[in-house]
Amino acid sequence: MALPIIIDCDPGHDDALALMLAAGDPGVDLLAITTVAGNQTLEKTTLNARRVCTVAGITGVPVAAGCARPLVQPLQVADDVHGDSGLDGPRFPEPAVDVVPEHAVDLIHRVLTDHPEPVTLVPTGPLTNIALLLTRHPGSAARIREIVLMGGSTEGGNRTPAAEFNIHTDPEAADIVFRSGLPVTMCGLNVTHQALATPEVLARFEGLGTDLGRICAELMAYFAGTYRRLWGFPSPPLHDPVAVARVLDPGLVRCVEAHVAVELRGEYTRGATVVDLHGYLGRPVNARVAVALDRERFWDRLVAAVAALGERMPAG
Repeated sequence: MALPIIIDCDPGHDDALALMLAAGDPGVDLLAITTVAGNQTLEKTTLNARRVCTVAGITGVPVAAGCARPLVQPLQVADDVHGDSGLDGPRFPEPAVDVVPEHAVDLIHRVLTDHPEPVTLVPTGPLTNIALLLTRHPGSAARIREIVLMGGSTEGGNRTPAAEFNIHTDPEAADIVFRSGLPVTMCGLNVTHQALATPEVLARFEGLGTDLGRICAELMAYFAGTYRRLWGFPSPPLHDPVAVARVLDPGLVRCVEAHVAVELRGEYTRGATVVDLHGYLGRPVNARVAVALDRERFWDRLVAAVAALGERMPAG
């Protein structure tokens, strides 16, 4: 039976592939897509979500725009990684999917309230919308099955030496989520760096022979260029689909239990996730922390999802 999920995202190259995995795989039922400022401004991330839905044929799923800035600090976008549009690389047609006239937090609350069973939230951007949901509608926590997020790391960061981008963008929001008492799974850099989009992977998407497969390959090719330039990676890691994969099949992403704290005050460490893998702090476990990815099955699942979506539309 397909698990009901909501994806909260800031597309973003890897967010785009996460949306396609969720929409194309029968293992989940995508109930809504919400956007947040992060990789780019809210206006651009929302446009990008609409673009992805259009080219992937994702219809009947409401899209809503959320928070335009973090809870406390100014927004700092990742245009050095994702380009001025937030989704540089392919040429996208004019989006045919529009947003609903509802704030993302209100849409999430409504879907949680109306759905007959608890829903899994999959945030792949800064956690601003999710933190606001939990503070504005505390009763909604009872309707959340779990939160499976992309963010943080058991090791170093990719925005500062200590902090991963999504958590660093809004540490106060992340702190609220990790202290919420809800089941939280953290898919951080330590595991998403195992999902490398190698030339062989790009060839698999191109080999699908569809417009969507070509767009995916172009997205990853652009992403590869920025990762080579900024971090010296031979191939780019596809972070956000790992969180969706964990929901689809927990066996794809192995986790351990640990206490995770978010550093809010450190001069050099603000936004770091302090993952207590060995129980040094003596604090109760509050998260499952992803540590290993079944790479082969992960890519099989993602390519199959893109193939399923692409088959619905004629090749160009």
